[in-house]
Amino acid sequence: MRPKHFLFSLLLFVVAGFVIIDHNPARAGEVSPGYKVLEPIRHGNLTVFPVVSAKSYPTGEFLTLDEGLHSGEVVVTEAGSVQGLIRRPGGPIRHHDGAEVNRLVLVNNSKRPLLLLAGEVVSGGKQDRVIGKDRIVPPESDPIDLSVFCVEHGRWVASSEKFGASQAMYGSVNGLPRANAPAPMAIMVQPSIRAKAMADKNQQEVWDEVSKQKEALVSRVAPTAPSAAATIGGVTSYAKANENQEVRKYVDSVALPIEQSYQSLIHQLRDRNAVGVVVAVNGRIIWADIFASTDLLSKYWPKLVRSYASEAVVTRAKEMDVTTRQADAFLADMQGRKEMIESEPGIYRHTEVTGDGFKAFELTSLLPKTGFDVHVAKMVD
Repeated sequence: MRPKHFLFSLLLFVVAGFVIIDHNPARAGEVSPGYKVLEPIRHGNLTVFPVVSAKSYPTGEFLTLDEGLHSGEVVVTEAGSVQGLIRRPGGPIRHHDGAEVNRLVLVNNSKRPLLLLAGEVVSGGKQDRVIGKDRIVPPESDPIDLSVFCVEHGRWVASSEKFGASQAMYGSVNGLPRANAPAPMAIMVQPSIRAKAMADKNQQEVWDEVSKQKEALVSRVAPTAPSAAATIGGVTSYAKANENQEVRKYVDSVALPIEQSYQSLIHQLRDRNAVGVVVAVNGRIIWADIFASTDLLSKYWPKLVRSYASEAVVTRAKEMDVTTRQADAFLADMQGRKEMIESEPGIYRHTEVTGDGFKAFELTSLLPKTGFDVHVAKMVD
């Protein structure tokens, strides 16, 4: 999906593994051949446009964070707890003075490459954290530094030595977890918070957005459940606030109809390769998530749709209709004025494209027999 032809300006910087390319302003590009935006699925003020592709890629090799945490093959811990996790005998041991707000350590003990998506939350340690960018971790990795942002302002006392997942993004029935709910999932923060981590890369702005959204949740819940609103107002954790039964009830009311409709559509469209969505709230397009395969989309869909619903629940504005043509135009415009590329040779390339009114993020696998875009996210800037 990344534009292949650019008019280059005078400067090309290569600094510490990053490549920054400035481009002359260019006309809007076209979406990669083979992508098609379908008619929308709507519920309340949330609209999702399914996206299908003419081509799908083999993604069964990739391990998700949810799968790795559940099996115990992926370990996430504070930076100060890294000793003892070094895999290779005689390998260098990185000594850390202690835990840091914007730093965690991850070890992938699996024989499969691990896929991490920006916006996924790991709960525990001294504070809950959100992953700041998409990346791939090779199989049987030594400890790697994981760039994160805190989404729990205030707490700095360990709740557990290691990090795990949350039940916050699962649907419920009468406020209770669904009977067929699988193991806890690493939740995905809503797009407004995800954008602060991915695009702004600023801890204070992440904290400010978490506080803003928590206040919006309190206002949403207070008229019908004042005690629940008081409880939400008293917690510091984004995940804990979203685990509240009243919050889950509101999110479910928006998420479940769309989750079920699109899940059914995914099965119907499997031969057409349903690979993602364009998302609108109150008639305003805000986001797109595109994957390399239907199978990969299916794994992330339950928590993605709940993150979109969480945004819809706290966004109060005049509702308008958004058209398929508008969604197609949003997805098609990927021409940027500037690119920032980070690459880990033989593993992945991460590209951030800045365009007129948007930012796009492309994760390309460089593992053997791959060379394709695993995930592309686009947001309104």
